[in-house]
Amino acid sequence: MDLEHFVCSLPKAELHVHIEGTLEPEMMFELASRNGVALPWKSVEETRAAYAFTDLQSFLDLYYAGAAALIHERDFFELALAYFERAHADGVVHAELFFDPQTHTARGVAFATVVDGLERACAEAQVRWGISSRLILCFLRHLSEDEGFATLEQALPQLARIHGVGLDSSERGHPPAKFARLFARCRELGLHIVAHAGEEGPPAYIADALDVLKVERIDHGVRCAEDPALVERLAREQVALTVCPLSNVKLCVFPDLAQHNLKRLLEAGLKVTINSDDPAYFGGYIARNFIDTARALGLSRTQLKRIARNSLEASFVPESLRTPWLLRLDAMPA
Repeated sequence: MDLEHFVCSLPKAELHVHIEGTLEPEMMFELASRNGVALPWKSVEETRAAYAFTDLQSFLDLYYAGAAALIHERDFFELALAYFERAHADGVVHAELFFDPQTHTARGVAFATVVDGLERACAEAQVRWGISSRLILCFLRHLSEDEGFATLEQALPQLARIHGVGLDSSERGHPPAKFARLFARCRELGLHIVAHAGEEGPPAYIADALDVLKVERIDHGVRCAEDPALVERLAREQVALTVCPLSNVKLCVFPDLAQHNLKRLLEAGLKVTINSDDPAYFGGYIARNFIDTARALGLSRTQLKRIARNSLEASFVPESLRTPWLLRLDAMPA
């Protein structure tokens, strides 16, 4: 079995994907035309040419401009369903979708419109491909905690359909502790807690996410390697890192995949997973992240199975769902 087939055959969970970041230029232009939205670019080709990012903020500027095409429930449904179709082809059995309601409500899109469209796609993906899913509301960290509380208030009528909260957007200058009260309230509401930390921000942000926000997973987390004591802690506590290799290279966290620290973290005993982050912008969905990383770092098939197992173990699902996936994974030859 060649590497591509092996990777796509691995049952895996995607734990770090921003659904707005799966908006391919072709769909962006289709939705913009349908909704009468003017985009900053004249063509699909011009849009792709703009994907030359120098850091996280240069990506976010473009990301928010493209998201303007998303207005109606149908738009969010079509966006998520297109993602699920690709995820199914890549061997994803479970996906936990990040969504950024503040990106949309600031434009006058109702919170319920976003969730209605995404949830309908989740239900359709279960029927068509047997993919289970969860929705994780992400607060934009460049905005204030008070604005986060306002978004949480809008979310309250929808909480039965939301399984967790996260923290994304610009990391520099916005430490996790900025949102301590907000995340304490989310924990009181019984929501799962995750947060981006240690992508562009320092290792201290990872520690704060653990100690102040009480996160269950760290999104990215690759800069933990700068603090040996933190690496030891993450290995000891088996806190999952939702690493996004192609994203890290595209946003200049690493100069190329061959210099990524994923293999070193894995061999240090950390619970590393591989994910696609914003695949429409970063050059590949989850299987491409697995394949390119395996080739660049010389990952063995045993290590790829370990990474897939980590993702299933770190997912927010009951054991009754997880166990059959793990049995199927264990039955695969390395």
